[in-house]
Amino acid sequence: MIAACFCAAMAAGCLGPRSFTPGERLVRTGDEIVVCGQMFHTGTPVVLWMDPGGYDAYRVECRFDPNAKLPKRPSGEAQPNRYSTVRQHLSEQMKTKVRDDGWSLEELQEHVDLFVIHYDVCGTSRQCFKVLHDISGLSVHFLLDLDGTIYQTLDLKERAWHAAKANDRSIGIEIANIGAYEDMKVLDQWYAHDENDKPYVTLPKWMKINGIKTPNYVVRPARDEPVHGNIQGKDLIQYDLTDAQYDSLCKLTAALNVALPKIALDYPKLDSGEPRTTALDESELAEFRGVLGHYHVTTRKIDPGPAFDWERVIQRARTLRRR
Repeated sequence: MIAACFCAAMAAGCLGPRSFTPGERLVRTGDEIVVCGQMFHTGTPVVLWMDPGGYDAYRVECRFDPNAKLPKRPSGEAQPNRYSTVRQHLSEQMKTKVRDDGWSLEELQEHVDLFVIHYDVCGTSRQCFKVLHDISGLSVHFLLDLDGTIYQTLDLKERAWHAAKANDRSIGIEIANIGAYEDMKVLDQWYAHDENDKPYVTLPKWMKINGIKTPNYVVRPARDEPVHGNIQGKDLIQYDLTDAQYDSLCKLTAALNVALPKIALDYPKLDSGEPRTTALDESELAEFRGVLGHYHVTTRKIDPGPAFDWERVIQRARTLRRR
Protein backbone atom coordinates (compact mmCIF):
# COMPACT_ATOMS: atom_id res chain seq x y z
CA MET A 1 0.00 0.00 0.00
CA ILE A 2 2.83 2.40 0.90
CA ALA A 3 4.64 1.55 -2.35
CA ALA A 4 1.49 2.23 -4.33
CA CYS A 5 0.98 5.60 -2.68
CA PHE A 6 4.65 6.50 -3.31
CA CYS A 7 4.33 5.62 -7.01
CA ALA A 8 1.13 7.63 -7.28
CA ALA A 9 2.79 10.62 -5.66
CA MET A 10 5.74 10.39 -8.04
CA ALA A 11 3.40 10.18 -11.01
CA ALA A 12 1.59 13.29 -9.81
CA GLY A 13 4.86 15.16 -9.36
CA CYS A 14 4.31 15.62 -5.62
CA LEU A 15 7.90 14.64 -4.78
CA GLY A 16 9.47 16.56 -7.65
CA PRO A 17 10.32 20.27 -7.84
CA ARG A 18 7.68 22.47 -6.29
CA SER A 19 5.25 24.00 -8.77
CA PHE A 20 4.50 27.70 -8.44
CA THR A 21 1.31 29.59 -9.02
CA PRO A 22 1.71 32.18 -11.80
CA GLY A 23 2.40 35.53 -10.17
CA GLU A 24 3.41 34.02 -6.83
CA ARG A 25 5.79 36.36 -5.04
CA LEU A 26 9.22 35.16 -3.91
CA VAL A 27 10.63 37.09 -0.96
CA ARG A 28 14.32 37.69 -0.26
CA THR A 29 15.56 37.39 3.30
CA GLY A 30 17.88 40.38 2.85
CA ASP A 31 21.32 38.76 3.13
CA GLU A 32 21.75 37.50 -0.43
CA ILE A 33 24.36 38.45 -3.02
CA VAL A 34 23.77 37.89 -6.74
CA VAL A 35 26.17 35.88 -8.90
CA CYS A 36 25.11 35.21 -12.51
CA GLY A 37 21.51 35.80 -11.52
CA GLN A 38 21.68 33.26 -8.68
CA MET A 39 21.43 34.22 -5.01
CA PHE A 40 23.84 33.17 -2.28
CA HIS A 41 23.25 33.82 1.41
CA THR A 42 25.90 35.68 3.41
CA GLY A 43 24.39 35.87 6.90
CA THR A 44 24.73 39.67 7.01
CA PRO A 45 22.54 42.50 5.66
CA VAL A 46 22.93 43.14 1.93
CA VAL A 47 21.17 45.88 -0.04
CA LEU A 48 21.05 45.05 -3.74
CA TRP A 49 21.11 47.59 -6.56
CA MET A 50 17.46 46.69 -7.26
CA ASP A 51 16.35 47.34 -3.65
CA PRO A 52 14.96 50.64 -2.31
CA GLY A 53 17.93 52.67 -1.13
CA GLY A 54 20.36 50.61 -3.21
CA TYR A 55 23.18 51.92 -5.39
CA ASP A 56 22.64 50.91 -9.01
CA ALA A 57 25.78 50.89 -11.14
CA TYR A 58 23.72 49.83 -14.16
CA ARG A 59 21.97 53.19 -14.36
CA VAL A 60 23.23 55.50 -17.09
CA GLU A 61 22.29 58.87 -15.61
CA CYS A 62 24.03 60.25 -12.55
CA ARG A 63 22.58 58.87 -9.29
CA PHE A 64 22.41 62.01 -7.19
CA ASP A 65 21.79 64.62 -9.88
CA PRO A 66 20.17 63.11 -13.00
CA ASN A 67 20.70 66.39 -14.83
CA ALA A 68 24.45 66.40 -14.23
CA LYS A 69 26.78 65.77 -17.15
CA LEU A 70 28.02 62.21 -17.49
CA PRO A 71 31.64 61.43 -16.58
CA LYS A 72 33.91 61.38 -19.63
CA ARG A 73 36.27 58.74 -20.96
CA PRO A 74 39.97 59.65 -21.37
CA SER A 75 39.15 60.29 -25.06
CA GLY A 76 36.76 63.05 -23.96
CA GLU A 77 33.53 61.37 -25.01
CA ALA A 78 30.62 60.95 -22.59
CA GLN A 79 30.70 57.66 -20.69
CA PRO A 80 27.24 56.10 -20.26
CA ASN A 81 28.42 52.80 -18.71
CA ARG A 82 30.70 52.41 -15.69
CA TYR A 83 31.34 48.67 -16.16
CA SER A 84 31.70 46.09 -18.92
CA THR A 85 30.48 42.52 -19.37
CA VAL A 86 33.37 40.97 -21.31
CA ARG A 87 36.53 40.34 -19.32
CA GLN A 88 39.50 41.10 -21.53
CA HIS A 89 41.69 38.14 -20.56
CA LEU A 90 39.26 35.68 -22.17
CA SER A 91 39.96 33.83 -25.39
CA GLU A 92 38.29 35.26 -28.50
CA GLN A 93 35.96 32.27 -28.56
CA MET A 94 34.94 32.87 -24.93
CA LYS A 95 34.49 36.60 -25.53
CA THR A 96 32.09 35.82 -28.38
CA LYS A 97 30.22 33.35 -26.22
CA VAL A 98 29.82 35.87 -23.37
CA ARG A 99 28.68 38.59 -25.78
CA ASP A 100 26.12 36.27 -27.37
CA ASP A 101 24.88 34.22 -24.42
CA GLY A 102 26.13 35.89 -21.23
CA TRP A 103 27.90 34.17 -18.34
CA SER A 104 26.99 30.91 -16.70
CA LEU A 105 27.97 30.47 -13.06
CA GLU A 106 30.33 27.63 -13.95
CA GLU A 107 32.12 29.78 -16.52
CA LEU A 108 32.50 32.70 -14.12
CA GLN A 109 33.88 30.34 -11.48
CA GLU A 110 36.67 29.42 -13.89
CA HIS A 111 37.69 33.00 -14.66
CA VAL A 112 37.34 34.99 -11.40
CA ASP A 113 39.85 34.27 -8.65
CA LEU A 114 40.63 37.56 -6.85
CA PHE A 115 38.79 39.63 -4.22
CA VAL A 116 40.31 43.14 -4.11
CA ILE A 117 39.95 45.15 -0.90
CA HIS A 118 39.86 48.98 -1.08
CA TYR A 119 39.17 51.69 1.45
CA ASP A 120 37.12 54.48 -0.08
CA VAL A 121 38.66 57.72 1.34
CA CYS A 122 35.07 59.01 1.21
CA GLY A 123 33.90 58.15 4.72
CA THR A 124 30.54 56.58 3.86
CA SER A 125 29.22 54.28 1.15
CA ARG A 126 26.77 56.89 -0.09
CA GLN A 127 29.57 59.39 -0.68
CA CYS A 128 31.72 56.65 -2.24
CA PHE A 129 29.05 55.75 -4.80
CA LYS A 130 28.61 59.43 -5.63
CA VAL A 131 32.32 59.81 -6.34
CA LEU A 132 32.59 56.56 -8.31
CA HIS A 133 29.40 56.74 -10.34
CA ASP A 134 28.63 60.43 -10.76
CA ILE A 135 32.11 61.94 -10.86
CA SER A 136 34.74 59.35 -11.81
CA GLY A 137 32.75 57.05 -14.09
CA LEU A 138 33.99 53.96 -12.22
CA SER A 139 32.35 51.04 -10.43
CA VAL A 140 32.88 48.37 -7.81
CA HIS A 141 30.79 45.30 -6.99
CA PHE A 142 30.36 45.98 -3.26
CA LEU A 143 30.34 48.91 -0.87
CA LEU A 144 30.72 48.25 2.89
CA ASP A 145 29.34 51.02 5.06
CA LEU A 146 30.40 52.04 8.57
CA ASP A 147 27.56 50.10 10.24
CA GLY A 148 28.40 46.87 8.37
CA THR A 149 25.71 47.19 5.71
CA ILE A 150 26.85 45.74 2.39
CA TYR A 151 25.65 47.28 -0.86
CA GLN A 152 25.95 45.26 -4.06
CA THR A 153 25.90 47.51 -7.13
CA LEU A 154 26.33 44.94 -9.94
CA ASP A 155 25.87 41.23 -10.54
CA LEU A 156 29.30 39.67 -9.98
CA LYS A 157 29.36 38.52 -13.59
CA GLU A 158 30.08 42.11 -14.62
CA ARG A 159 33.60 43.46 -14.96
CA ALA A 160 33.65 46.41 -12.57
CA TRP A 161 36.21 49.20 -13.05
CA HIS A 162 38.05 49.43 -9.73
CA ALA A 163 41.53 47.89 -9.90
CA ALA A 164 42.98 48.38 -13.40
CA LYS A 165 44.86 45.25 -14.48
CA ALA A 166 43.09 43.11 -11.86
CA ASN A 167 39.59 43.94 -13.14
CA ASP A 168 39.40 40.95 -15.48
CA ARG A 169 39.90 38.41 -12.69
CA SER A 170 38.41 40.16 -9.70
CA ILE A 171 35.52 41.13 -7.49
CA GLY A 172 36.01 44.46 -5.70
CA ILE A 173 34.79 46.06 -2.48
CA GLU A 174 35.10 49.65 -1.25
CA ILE A 175 35.11 49.86 2.55
CA ALA A 176 33.99 53.11 4.19
CA ASN A 177 37.15 54.44 5.86
CA ILE A 178 38.82 57.81 5.43
CA GLY A 179 42.18 56.12 4.88
CA ALA A 180 45.84 56.15 5.91
CA TYR A 181 48.17 59.16 6.08
CA GLU A 182 51.69 60.13 7.03
CA ASP A 183 50.43 62.32 9.89
CA MET A 184 47.26 62.83 11.96
CA LYS A 185 46.01 65.98 10.23
CA VAL A 186 43.18 64.38 8.21
CA LEU A 187 42.40 61.77 10.86
CA ASP A 188 41.90 64.48 13.49
CA GLN A 189 39.24 66.02 11.26
CA TRP A 190 37.28 62.76 11.02
CA TYR A 191 37.75 61.31 14.51
CA ALA A 192 36.98 62.74 17.95
CA HIS A 193 37.25 61.25 21.47
CA ASP A 194 34.52 60.83 24.06
CA GLU A 195 34.75 61.38 27.81
CA ASN A 196 36.48 58.01 28.16
CA ASP A 197 39.00 58.95 25.48
CA LYS A 198 37.48 56.41 23.06
CA PRO A 199 37.64 57.45 19.39
CA TYR A 200 34.58 57.76 17.20
CA VAL A 201 33.91 59.04 13.69
CA THR A 202 32.66 62.62 13.26
CA LEU A 203 31.27 63.13 9.78
CA PRO A 204 31.84 66.58 8.24
CA LYS A 205 29.07 69.18 8.24
CA TRP A 206 28.96 69.30 4.44
CA MET A 207 27.81 65.66 4.43
CA LYS A 208 24.21 66.55 5.22
CA ILE A 209 22.94 63.07 4.27
CA ASN A 210 25.29 60.26 5.30
CA GLY A 211 23.18 57.32 4.11
CA ILE A 212 24.01 55.08 7.10
CA LYS A 213 21.08 52.69 7.52
CA THR A 214 21.41 52.13 11.29
CA PRO A 215 19.79 55.11 13.07
CA ASN A 216 22.03 57.08 15.45
CA TYR A 217 24.90 54.67 14.85
CA VAL A 218 28.04 55.60 16.81
CA VAL A 219 30.98 54.69 14.58
CA ARG A 220 33.92 53.39 16.57
CA PRO A 221 37.06 51.78 15.16
CA ALA A 222 37.78 48.21 16.28
CA ARG A 223 40.97 49.41 18.02
CA ASP A 224 41.15 52.54 20.15
CA GLU A 225 44.58 53.63 19.04
CA PRO A 226 45.48 54.58 15.46
CA VAL A 227 47.57 51.88 13.80
CA HIS A 228 51.05 52.67 12.50
CA GLY A 229 52.48 50.64 9.65
CA ASN A 230 54.50 50.73 6.46
CA ILE A 231 52.83 50.27 3.05
CA GLN A 232 54.81 50.57 -0.20
CA GLY A 233 57.75 51.91 1.82
CA LYS A 234 55.70 54.71 3.43
CA ASP A 235 55.16 55.04 7.18
CA LEU A 236 51.43 55.55 7.59
CA ILE A 237 48.79 56.04 10.31
CA GLN A 238 45.21 54.82 10.10
CA TYR A 239 42.22 54.13 12.33
CA ASP A 240 40.88 50.59 12.04
CA LEU A 241 37.60 49.48 10.47
CA THR A 242 34.59 49.02 12.74
CA ASP A 243 33.77 45.64 14.28
CA ALA A 244 30.53 45.66 12.27
CA GLN A 245 32.52 46.08 9.07
CA TYR A 246 34.84 43.20 9.95
CA ASP A 247 31.89 40.95 10.80
CA SER A 248 30.18 41.63 7.47
CA LEU A 249 33.40 41.39 5.47
CA CYS A 250 34.26 37.99 6.98
CA LYS A 251 30.83 36.63 6.08
CA LEU A 252 30.96 38.06 2.58
CA THR A 253 34.45 36.63 2.02
CA ALA A 254 33.29 33.17 3.08
CA ALA A 255 30.25 33.42 0.79
CA LEU A 256 32.43 34.45 -2.15
CA ASN A 257 34.64 31.43 -1.59
CA VAL A 258 31.53 29.25 -1.92
CA ALA A 259 30.12 31.01 -4.97
CA LEU A 260 33.49 31.53 -6.70
CA PRO A 261 35.78 28.83 -5.26
CA LYS A 262 38.95 30.03 -6.98
CA ILE A 263 38.89 33.04 -4.63
CA ALA A 264 40.97 31.20 -2.04
CA LEU A 265 40.78 32.12 1.64
CA ASP A 266 44.32 33.44 1.75
CA TYR A 267 46.24 36.70 1.26
CA PRO A 268 49.77 37.65 0.11
CA LYS A 269 52.35 36.88 2.79
CA LEU A 270 56.05 37.18 3.36
CA ASP A 271 58.15 34.08 4.06
CA SER A 272 57.80 34.97 7.76
CA GLY A 273 54.02 34.65 7.47
CA GLU A 274 53.44 38.38 7.95
CA PRO A 275 51.12 40.20 5.51
CA ARG A 276 52.95 41.48 2.49
CA THR A 277 52.84 45.29 2.32
CA THR A 278 54.17 45.89 -1.20
CA ALA A 279 52.81 45.28 -4.68
CA LEU A 280 53.09 41.90 -6.37
CA ASP A 281 55.05 41.84 -9.60
CA GLU A 282 53.43 40.67 -12.84
CA SER A 283 54.29 37.00 -12.41
CA GLU A 284 53.31 36.96 -8.72
CA LEU A 285 49.97 38.57 -9.45
CA ALA A 286 49.34 36.13 -12.29
CA GLU A 287 49.89 33.18 -9.95
CA PHE A 288 48.01 34.48 -6.90
CA ARG A 289 44.47 33.34 -6.10
CA GLY A 290 42.58 34.77 -3.14
CA VAL A 291 42.03 38.02 -1.21
CA LEU A 292 44.39 40.94 -1.69
CA GLY A 293 44.62 44.69 -1.24
CA HIS A 294 44.63 47.37 -3.88
CA TYR A 295 48.26 48.01 -2.92
CA HIS A 296 49.11 44.44 -3.94
CA VAL A 297 47.94 45.25 -7.48
CA THR A 298 49.83 48.50 -8.06
CA THR A 299 52.61 50.50 -6.42
CA ARG A 300 50.46 53.65 -6.79
CA LYS A 301 48.02 52.59 -4.06
CA ILE A 302 48.20 52.08 -0.28
CA ASP A 303 44.69 50.80 0.49
CA PRO A 304 43.34 49.07 2.51
CA GLY A 305 46.16 50.48 4.67
CA PRO A 306 48.20 49.35 7.68
CA ALA A 307 45.20 49.00 10.03
CA PHE A 308 43.49 46.33 7.93
CA ASP A 309 43.53 43.07 9.91
CA TRP A 310 44.17 40.39 7.29
CA GLU A 311 44.37 37.52 9.73
CA ARG A 312 41.10 38.46 11.42
CA VAL A 313 39.25 38.41 8.09
CA ILE A 314 40.74 35.25 6.65
CA GLN A 315 40.69 33.11 9.80
CA ARG A 316 37.07 34.06 10.53
CA ALA A 317 36.08 33.40 6.91
CA ARG A 318 37.74 29.98 7.08
CA THR A 319 35.83 29.15 10.26
CA LEU A 320 32.55 30.20 8.66
CA ARG A 321 33.37 28.22 5.54
CA ARG A 322 34.08 25.04 7.52
CA ARG A 323 30.66 25.32 9.15
